[in-house]
Amino acid sequence: MALETGRSRWELAAESTVVKLRWFGVVMGYILVQTRTGLHDPWAVRAFLTLGAAYAALDFAFWRTGRVILKSWPLLVSFMESVFIALLCYHDTGIESPFRWYYVLSLIGGSIQNRSSVAWWTLGFHGVSLLSLAGVLDELSRPGPLPLLTLTMMAWVTWASSSLAGSIRAAGEEHARLNAELAEAHKELERRVEERTVALRAAQAREIQQEKMAAFGLLAAGIAHEVGNPLAALSSLVQMLQRRGPDPYTAEKLDLAGRQLQRIQRTIRELVDFSRPASTRVTRVRIPEVVEEALGIAKYYQRTKQRSITTNFPDDLASVVAMRDYLIQVVLNLILNAIDATEDQGRIHVQARQEGASLLLSVEDDGRGIAPEDRHRLFQPFFTTKPHGTGLGLFVCRQILQDMSGELTYRSEPGVGSTFIVRIPQEPSASTRVDGAPASPIALPTRMTTPTWTSREEEPVAR
Repeated sequence: MALETGRSRWELAAESTVVKLRWFGVVMGYILVQTRTGLHDPWAVRAFLTLGAAYAALDFAFWRTGRVILKSWPLLVSFMESVFIALLCYHDTGIESPFRWYYVLSLIGGSIQNRSSVAWWTLGFHGVSLLSLAGVLDELSRPGPLPLLTLTMMAWVTWASSSLAGSIRAAGEEHARLNAELAEAHKELERRVEERTVALRAAQAREIQQEKMAAFGLLAAGIAHEVGNPLAALSSLVQMLQRRGPDPYTAEKLDLAGRQLQRIQRTIRELVDFSRPASTRVTRVRIPEVVEEALGIAKYYQRTKQRSITTNFPDDLASVVAMRDYLIQVVLNLILNAIDATEDQGRIHVQARQEGASLLLSVEDDGRGIAPEDRHRLFQPFFTTKPHGTGLGLFVCRQILQDMSGELTYRSEPGVGSTFIVRIPQEPSASTRVDGAPASPIALPTRMTTPTWTSREEEPVAR
């Protein structure tokens, strides 16, 4: 491709030189016919020069549009020039006419514009043209070396011009080849820089996410420590008062207080469990358990209020090979995104099914959907449409799933809703060590019910 471009540029540059040579010949021809006397037929010379000017103008017009006139017929052009020059000389002063040097100009132009074989064919046409002119004018029977000297000069010009043009053409093609290689190397360098930049941004995004989770864990541990001790004391006081056998009203209130204290303790335990450092151990994981744990955490999100979240899992749904803690993070993130995408009374449905050697887990919502202009940036780090989002959720989810040989895809329609689909392999690869589980898939023994989760002041219940 680069060589073709280089040849095209050479052809246009050569055509530029040929156009200038032709206009030089036309202008000099008009000067010669106006400043000399003794011409056989001056009006015929002017007519042929006008014809030559018209051809030069047409050639110039083609060159201006990036084309070469009669590009596929160079020998036809050489033949026409041979006849044209012979007629000029015939109507001027014969074999001694200065127009015979037009043969030299034609050979120089042909050598620059075409391959050497065309240049030598042009020399043959011009030689026949010159000898025919000399024969018609009976110049061959007269003594004098003029035709022979002219032919010798034409042959030398053809050789010199062809050699020089060939060297320049070869240098131009080599230059074009080197430029093409340089352009390819530049593209390859840009591609590698882009790859390294993307990898660096990905590493930076994951590091930020890990630091955020670590800070959250420290905060949760601190809260559990500060709140846990007073809760334990309050629980002990309630139990002591209950053992004193209070009246029915007081006993009812103490029982209510005890249940609420247990609820607070359970919430703190869940918070601490979620914020602990994630385990990278690859094990057999049951998707319904993962979803249940993620929903147990999502119920504390304020925007979960007035959302209906349902689940559906087949009886024979097998386990998958994954890192449990990270998979919970993925499911929780997708559920929280679905909650943010829906309005009050919105519906979110989580379901799973087997497809070949993989398991598909989908989180579907009836929210606002994803705008078309945002889709190509959806999984890029730090891109978010939320007022207070970090733009790392979906990016980290995809990275986690890729580490587990899975993938994350989606489909969305603005105003209708979105569905994010997690594909996870059921069987580990040959290099993956599965801990704490047998090698074959484990089917769930019982069918899970389809709960509807709502966020109220009391703990969510299945109905």
